[in-house]
Amino acid sequence: MSAKGEDGSNHHSPGLGQFEMMRCAPGLGLHGAVTDICFYRETAPGYFRDVEYASLTVPLVISFAEPFSIGLGKDPSDNDRFASFAAGLYAGPVVIESYGGACCVQVNFTPLGARRFFGLPMSELTDRMVGLDDVLGLEGIALRERLGNARDWSARFAIVEAFVAERLAEARETQAEIAWAYERIIASGGRIRVSSLADRLGWSRKHLLGKFSNAIGVGPKTLSRIVRFNRALGHSKRDKSDWADIAADCGYADQAHLVREFRDLAGETPTTLAVQA
Repeated sequence: MSAKGEDGSNHHSPGLGQFEMMRCAPGLGLHGAVTDICFYRETAPGYFRDVEYASLTVPLVISFAEPFSIGLGKDPSDNDRFASFAAGLYAGPVVIESYGGACCVQVNFTPLGARRFFGLPMSELTDRMVGLDDVLGLEGIALRERLGNARDWSARFAIVEAFVAERLAEARETQAEIAWAYERIIASGGRIRVSSLADRLGWSRKHLLGKFSNAIGVGPKTLSRIVRFNRALGHSKRDKSDWADIAADCGYADQAHLVREFRDLAGETPTTLAVQA
């Protein structure tokens, strides 16, 4: 399966020549709702393992071949096999395995875009994979059939982009207060206090938590953790600052706090991730 599109926070192990992957930027009509659309096909038998770290991407995967084995925060078991599905936010590492027979289209949504597209509380997708027919019903089944019968990837891109654009055009906008709170968390790098958001909205923290979790899938505090983590990970890849400086810049109490968060959200220490990058 393709990597998380918004953050690039993953480690993919297949060798060259064993898979094909193409990323396409969505048209302007999907701006802010979809980060990218990916096409992935494995071309040779083998063991494929991908670890995706906590991110702000909500994927919709439409498979035409063998399912993936997916474990949330653990190696997948024989019962953890998924073909076409949607997955909500998860504050931890996701382990994905396949064996050379996978082929799929993946649409990577922002949390706000996913709320509009699926038209259901994102809390229903949090920490789980939900089958295509359960999230999109007969429309999803018909979409998969059309994509499977398309002549090539260009045709599939046109089909899936038009389908997503149509649903978004017909969807209700996310409650303005929730969209504002979400954007403030992103803009602050996850450093704004939840109490400050609640005060600005004139809401209690409990009311904000309930509304936010329903719309986004996680509460504002958890979202802030994911934002800080990805900001720190990005810093580590771009410059040679030591981890203490990165921790201070990204709003962690100290380096030990940063290490704990990396273990929770990526399943690895900062040093290990830096070596893998």
